[in-house]
Amino acid sequence: MSTVLISPSILSADFACLGDEIRAIDAAGADMIHIDVMDGHFVPNLTFGPPVIEKLRPHTKKPFDVHLMIAPVDPFIPAFAKAGADILTVHPEAGPHLHRTLQAIRAAGMRPGVALNPGTPAALVEPVIDNVDLILVMSVNPGFGGQAFIESQLRKVEILRRMIDQTGRDIILEIDGGLNSETAPRAISAGVTAIVAGSAVFNGGGSAYGANIRALRPGVHV
Repeated sequence: MSTVLISPSILSADFACLGDEIRAIDAAGADMIHIDVMDGHFVPNLTFGPPVIEKLRPHTKKPFDVHLMIAPVDPFIPAFAKAGADILTVHPEAGPHLHRTLQAIRAAGMRPGVALNPGTPAALVEPVIDNVDLILVMSVNPGFGGQAFIESQLRKVEILRRMIDQTGRDIILEIDGGLNSETAPRAISAGVTAIVAGSAVFNGGGSAYGANIRALRPGVHV
């Protein structure tokens, strides 16, 4: 198995020093930086938008894995591209024309992704699978960190793994929510190739980040 990508979610970082936190997880071995954008409407929480992402961009060369939990999406695509997002992931429920949204993301120079909530079936991504570079399975309900892993989403991962394999394309299959050293290996066994983790990475402060990231990878003992 190739190395699984680890994308620490800065939702669990120290907001008072986000630049320092991003540099720390970069040095600790993060492959991507996961940025959760919430609008208080599509999900019951507020986080940050393009201006914050733009300020964080100089702190790392690692890809910004930006997960939009906002509606509508389309008017903001150019702003996220300008701010430095590399991957822009949207929910099918956030707008009426998913295919058009994905096209707009790619046209803006970013890699398009689709996020599936726990109640959203895997089949929903099938009509647009040729237009995505990442599929994100939410293993908690979006909006808050620290929730328990929803076991039923492993079945969804297995379905998506087969769907991706049939395309012959290198689509990242990512999972987010309740991931730790116990649940991550099971998600990897089901077929994911990227792990989003918040508290499992940021617990213990900067000196622990390297060990925390290694603990999420298969076959690594810390």
